[in-house]
Amino acid sequence: MVTALYPGSFDPVTVGHVDIASRAAIQFEKLVVAVYDTPSKNLLFTTDEREQLMKDACSHISNVEVVRFSGLVVRFAKDIGAGAIVRGLRSGSDFEYEFDMAFMNRKLEPEVDLVCFMTSQDYMFVSASLLKEVARLGGDIKDMVPPNVAEAVYSKFGLPVRDG
Repeated sequence: MVTALYPGSFDPVTVGHVDIASRAAIQFEKLVVAVYDTPSKNLLFTTDEREQLMKDACSHISNVEVVRFSGLVVRFAKDIGAGAIVRGLRSGSDFEYEFDMAFMNRKLEPEVDLVCFMTSQDYMFVSASLLKEVARLGGDIKDMVPPNVAEAVYSKFGLPVRDG
């Protein structure tokens, strides 16, 4: 069984994240979406919330399991028997970051490889940090996140869900 790991902070889950998970799930027998519990970021959601939001967003994908993890991604991949780490690329700067990380990971765990999916053109501009800012300022994010996530984001900022 070929298992892949799709790690991230997913704060919040975006339609781009779900798109990458959906496409990766077609290529691998099992996809483990792993919510990183201690990223060095200012988080809007707790680990429990991010994990549940991702579970809800990916509930339609039968071969996806959503878990949380800590520590090195590549070690977690090896621990769960994943032969590949899945990442999404939106831009050249994403590529440069993932390129450097891939070599470090290969040094640490040579059996775990990196598989990158180019973002769908519709989601190239979607960034979790940008959409949090848009929502905080009262903008409409409903096309950028799953419906359950839009409600959760607006709730965090004490705002009503926008009608459009």
